[in-house]
Amino acid sequence: MRICLDTNRYTGFMRNEPDVVDTIRRADRILLPFPVVAELRAGFLCGDRAQKNERNLIRFLNSTRVEVLYPDDGTVHLYARLFAQLRRQGTPIPTNDIWIAALALQHDAVLYARDRHFDHFAQIPRL
Repeated sequence: MRICLDTNRYTGFMRNEPDVVDTIRRADRILLPFPVVAELRAGFLCGDRAQKNERNLIRFLNSTRVEVLYPDDGTVHLYARLFAQLRRQGTPIPTNDIWIAALALQHDAVLYARDRHFDHFAQIPRL
């Protein structure tokens, strides 16, 4: 299974939450959208364990099963469609989460997120 992690699931993994650890360990591929990496690093800099958290992130990113996802032209078109869908539905969500959803959709991955606002995207499989 290919899973696309949201920030809160990476955090749950690092906090050793059993269900999150089990799901991530069973995944064949772990995809980390660029906004997740940015949110994590921003959070690290606002905390008192920035260096430790950064070392743990680098170790995680160096796993052969982990890939950071960056946008390309296809991602931009998916982002635009998802944004328009949310506007029509009257269900706005944070911008970073639209990028995360677009990348999960583009890479045919199951989105692993705790946030309920991703439920507005019926076309994206979720854990």
